[in-house]
Amino acid sequence: MGFLCGMAGHSQFKNIMYRKGAQDAKRAKIFAKLGRELMVAARGGADPGSNARLRAAIAAARAQNMPKDNIARAIKKGSGELGGETFEEMRYEGYGPGGVAIIVEALTDNRNRTAAEVRSTFSKYSGNLAETGAVSFNFDHVGQIVYASGAAGAEEIFEAALEAGAEDVRSDKDGHEITCPVDDFNAVREALEAKLGPAERAGLTWKPQTTVPIDETQASTLLKLIDTLEDSDDVQAVSANFEVSDEVLERLSA
Repeated sequence: MGFLCGMAGHSQFKNIMYRKGAQDAKRAKIFAKLGRELMVAARGGADPGSNARLRAAIAAARAQNMPKDNIARAIKKGSGELGGETFEEMRYEGYGPGGVAIIVEALTDNRNRTAAEVRSTFSKYSGNLAETGAVSFNFDHVGQIVYASGAAGAEEIFEAALEAGAEDVRSDKDGHEITCPVDDFNAVREALEAKLGPAERAGLTWKPQTTVPIDETQASTLLKLIDTLEDSDDVQAVSANFEVSDEVLERLSA
């Protein structure tokens, strides 16, 4: 019996180590993606005071606890002070299972490789790539700032967002989502952070105007498609206009 207990303990330890390994790998991937965005942003100038995109990229990196040295190095690479790869911005649009519209934003140093990878991922999970512009009309490109539910009450968030010049605020048990026009993103984010502290997440996103309800089978395939796309080093963000019930999501993540 002692032997069995020892084995159980060992396997539990292995499980914890594996999970930590997966989280560390994910963390390294997040830092790599943030680094690319910093490099591309810094092409517009290394001074965040006069470069709004760089200011937003630095804020996003800090929100993920990216080390200061990594941030500084990425900015130097992007501004040409240090040698580094040149990344190009690409956008792919397509459809997933159930006719769900998907936008994939990428920063790549090899557009052929990225296009092939994105296309094969869509094909593998019952989707297909379309022409650029084919689905983006279903979305609004907006600035999005997200606070955890414990950051402040709905009323306080609403008042702060209104004062900051936001366009829309949605609060529920999971948190507060504030949206604003793309051009106002930095000003709104900075005004909110001065009042409420750092946001949990802030950036530009494609927000669907309407959503497509999908069933459990479609959701299972679609979530694999999105996960695989997000796992690509070249992909910065994936937006989709699907709607799925909490019960289905719980079953799929069990």
